[in-house]
Amino acid sequence: MIPAAFALTGATQQGHDVAQVPVGVTLLFTALLMAMILCLALEEKLHAKKSVIVGLFAVVTLLLGAAFDLLPFGSVLVGGHEIDLPVYVPAIDWNVIAIILGSSLFVDVTSRSGLFTWIAITLTKTSAGDPLKLLVYYGVMTVVFSAVLNNVTAMIIVGSLTGVSLNRLARSNLLLGFLIIEGLLTNVGGLLTLISSVPNIIVGTAAGISFIRFFVVAGPFVLVATLVTLWLGARVFNVRRLVTPEEREQAARLVAGFDERDGIESQAFFWFGTAMLIAFIAVIATTSVLPLIQDLGMGYVAITFGVIMLLRFKAIADKFYQAIDWDLLGFFAALFVVINVMEHALVLELIGTGLAHVIGLGDTLGAGLIVVLGATVSSVTDNIPLAAMLAKILSAHPVIGSDPDSPFWWAVVFGANLGGNLTPIGSASTLVAVTIIHKYELTLSFAGFVKRALPFAAVQILLAVAYIVLFV
Repeated sequence: MIPAAFALTGATQQGHDVAQVPVGVTLLFTALLMAMILCLALEEKLHAKKSVIVGLFAVVTLLLGAAFDLLPFGSVLVGGHEIDLPVYVPAIDWNVIAIILGSSLFVDVTSRSGLFTWIAITLTKTSAGDPLKLLVYYGVMTVVFSAVLNNVTAMIIVGSLTGVSLNRLARSNLLLGFLIIEGLLTNVGGLLTLISSVPNIIVGTAAGISFIRFFVVAGPFVLVATLVTLWLGARVFNVRRLVTPEEREQAARLVAGFDERDGIESQAFFWFGTAMLIAFIAVIATTSVLPLIQDLGMGYVAITFGVIMLLRFKAIADKFYQAIDWDLLGFFAALFVVINVMEHALVLELIGTGLAHVIGLGDTLGAGLIVVLGATVSSVTDNIPLAAMLAKILSAHPVIGSDPDSPFWWAVVFGANLGGNLTPIGSASTLVAVTIIHKYELTLSFAGFVKRALPFAAVQILLAVAYIVLFV
């Protein structure tokens, strides 16, 4: 499950020795990475889209990578055949791009069946219009979806449901808080199982951790972190129970006027959409064990289900293409290119080497520091190559490498996943959450997200440190 952007490093280079990269060159590229992060933080002041900002840095870093002879120019092996590709093409994790594209299409078309509206109204009626109950229901649903789907798909689905429910309940003022909390909970839910996220798969495989063992160890933390996040979110965003008879009566009137059948134009398409959603969740959850599908990956699954749903609107399929967030896809593609160049410039190795020294501090202090430092690094760079790099370091350790119960393995897993809650670029799902927020024309800058998310991320990371030190 290690993406091409990482797997190609050194393996397909012809005449390149990455070990000979001068320190000055590595520091130059480190400065460029910091500059890109700063520009993203000033996105609104620069009046530029994320895709343009990161695209510019991709162009510059590629040019400098060629100038310093860092990049693996030449053919690459695909299916046993040599193929000549531009060096930036295999740098992109196309599986992630396919997941975003396919799941976006699938959710958009499936929403036309009225299924998501039905789920949203059903949950809203079950909550009796109480905002706090609705937050808990959606929070739990986010964690469950993130555990069995990928975080991006979970955020797309839950974000769509949230917008429908709160708008119908005349609680649009709570939408920003709900979406931020859900975005944060996707990364908490991503810790629950071995297949919930790519870092889990990389580290779990390297450590020899079984699916059941992973769930048993991560489960208690996910439960506590979910409850704490929901409690803190309710306080921070002022999501409260309906206490007065007038409030409950007003909410009851609104809920009584809801009809689960709103938006269902065709019963046949509704049931087809329902069946496809169940099948989509089932196939995504078992992709890693299904014959053939496990080789094609979750991106293939997402694209396949998206195309199947498009058959219902085959004559006007182009209208759904227009609704795709191309800025988000462009941002991810450019970001993968930048990170890949940083990898060849040994920026990621520099980060990993610094973290490797922490191992010598012992199980308690060392593991705790790796959670914190891993989360910090993951908040500003792709956590997949970082997790793969740290997994290699731990695998080579004479003691940790043969001990799947070592707290250092779990420190990497928790740090890589929770770091995505520190910034909107720390994980794909938090970035999708911000994109949905902007879709509803709500104001939230890069710095604004960090300001609101920092208390949650800090509590989650501290809980992770305490859990690993005391219980793992």
